[in-house]
Amino acid sequence: MNFKRFLLILSTFLPLVAGAAEPFTEGVHYARIEPAQPSDAAPGKVQITELFWYGCPHCYEMEPTIQAWLQKKPDTIEFTRMPAVFRTNLWHVHAKAFYAAEALGVLDRVHNDFFTAIHDRRQMHGTEDQLARFFADRGVPAVDFRAAFNSFAVETKVNRSMALSKAYGITGVPVLVVAGKYRVEGDMAGSYENMIRIAEYLALREGRGAR
Repeated sequence: MNFKRFLLILSTFLPLVAGAAEPFTEGVHYARIEPAQPSDAAPGKVQITELFWYGCPHCYEMEPTIQAWLQKKPDTIEFTRMPAVFRTNLWHVHAKAFYAAEALGVLDRVHNDFFTAIHDRRQMHGTEDQLARFFADRGVPAVDFRAAFNSFAVETKVNRSMALSKAYGITGVPVLVVAGKYRVEGDMAGSYENMIRIAEYLALREGRGAR
């Protein structure tokens, strides 16, 4: 083989090697969820789920980063939120408030306001009465809120969140879960921006059929 032919083959081969390199490493930048959990993403989509708690200052700080990313999110990625539930205290109450807002069709209206009330105005809204007033101030009749808050459907979703919080192996929030298979945490990623970057990479890889 002459030298020029060798260089031609080498120039073709090296980009393939470089392209095969994974920019993020399992066990370093993200963790695999064992066993993987079912994902309810729409056909042709890969789901990224944020697990959060309204009372978590880190979740509050991450929210603007998520909002900015949602403006440019790839169409093949389906983003959802799930309130983490570790025990029946404020986590449980706030999860019920989240799912009540979702059931009432006002989640987009109250989500950011709820974060702001807790972290800027120091109003934890830890009781049904306090939450009813919070929702009433945003145009939701108290009777409608209470009906949703205490509904079987909302309690069922809260119980599912509690089960998945355990199944995903999370011990804190915020956490991004990709396709029910991978867990991206702040301590591993190093920043909110990197959490999203890693989760997006995993979702796009999953969409291409990589495992």
